[in-house]
Amino acid sequence: MSPSRFLLIASIALSSATQAQVYRCDTETGTSFSDQPCGDNAETITIRDNHIGGNFGDNLPPEPNTAEETEEKQQPSSKQNESTCRFINSTDLRTYLTRNQVVKGMTKDHVLRAFGRPPETYPTPQETWVYHTRYYGALYELTYVYFKDGCVERVDYRKP
Repeated sequence: MSPSRFLLIASIALSSATQAQVYRCDTETGTSFSDQPCGDNAETITIRDNHIGGNFGDNLPPEPNTAEETEEKQQPSSKQNESTCRFINSTDLRTYLTRNQVVKGMTKDHVLRAFGRPPETYPTPQETWVYHTRYYGALYELTYVYFKDGCVERVDYRKP
């Protein structure tokens, strides 16, 4: 294929501003492309939109309605009604998991992926998972992960 034909095809494929018809014709001299039928054997070419990209807000939680916002502003908010589950974007979540780090708002599955199965669990009064950190076989630190509504409420690090 000659460079001029390649440039013609590339420019037609890349121009998505106008969705004009493209026709392909086979002649004695070769194949040609045109925006008008160029003969009896003109074949219509469909060019797909190759738009690549997305929106930065694709994975964000939905914004509350303005009516709900005005009601929330009128009513005093209390810490007890707030959910411990919060949105953690995928990049931050991957970073936490690679660092074996647990933060507020993670789900139980995230904690299992970061720390593994806990050696101790306590279901009451508040669900708590306890992890042991050992150095050279000696117990060095205890990590307490407290859950509320299935998500991490807080993480405490204590010496034994």
